[in-house]
Amino acid sequence: MNAQTTTYLEAIRDALRVKLREDEKVLLLGEDIGVYGGAFGVTATLLEEFGSARVRDTPISELGMTGVAVGAALTGMRPVVDIQFSDFLTLALDQVVNQAAKIRYMYGGKATVPLVIRTPSGSGTGAAAQHSQSLEAWLAHVPGLKVVQPSTPYDAKGLLIAAINDPNPVIFYEHKLLYKKTGDVPTDTYEIPLGVADVKREGTDVTIIATGIMVQKALQAAMDCAALGVSVEVIDPRTLVPLDEATILNSVEKTGRVIIVHEAVKRGGIGGEITSLIAERAFHALRAPIIRLGGAFVPMPYNAKLESQAVPQVEDIERAIGKLVRETIRS
Repeated sequence: MNAQTTTYLEAIRDALRVKLREDEKVLLLGEDIGVYGGAFGVTATLLEEFGSARVRDTPISELGMTGVAVGAALTGMRPVVDIQFSDFLTLALDQVVNQAAKIRYMYGGKATVPLVIRTPSGSGTGAAAQHSQSLEAWLAHVPGLKVVQPSTPYDAKGLLIAAINDPNPVIFYEHKLLYKKTGDVPTDTYEIPLGVADVKREGTDVTIIATGIMVQKALQAAMDCAALGVSVEVIDPRTLVPLDEATILNSVEKTGRVIIVHEAVKRGGIGGEITSLIAERAFHALRAPIIRLGGAFVPMPYNAKLESQAVPQVEDIERAIGKLVRETIRS
């Protein structure tokens, strides 16, 4: 495949363009996604290329636009809804949780809801408590939904194409700080299957399982620790639902030391689910207690210094690596 260096944001736009061209049933719905190009500019130029029937600005009603999308999906369309900030998904949860997630099951598979909800999440932009949350664990708890968190431009394009092709509702989280990240992305159409993790870095001493923006921080910590002689493996699940359990467990069996890191609040986060998986199926392989790193149990601060202290940083991951290695040596 031919590839070019592009940003995470451009990779997402390219995936949308690919599907709009390939399938006339694909349409975009969201607030300010047309003339304005979306809150972060992801959908810029798509209105000019595909017209207002395919790229539709909606009223300021997350519940309303999501309900319309559920209905459209039920009648054969493949809507992609743009929720400006993931915090605002709370306004649409009845349609997401009680309708989109349940309909295929309740109709015995005779009806499907091929719906994608794209939404920016996370902190780092000074957007404060109501525009900076990471609530992906809420949606991962709901049967019938798939939950995706790409961490690179390559993953973003391939996973979004797969999500739009999927006959089930998919929640697609895009971290705001990743929009400017660059990477090599094939110019051709490709899919990354949902439910397949990626080993972003191989290692033998410690396994880090990281999601979203934390994948990049884990890779930096792994590189720093390599200079000290510690070999760190970094696993990116890429999708929380379905979760690639085999890749995670294989890595744990290899290293025996595990750190799980996500930006979302640690309490009730996806890290607890992954910890339980390891405890139930690979406890014998552990050489030290599992370490979970997650956000502080506070609303996200506006102040930049407090905001950075509310979520794990590279230094926190490096300290956790050091603690695991030292404890193993002592034991």
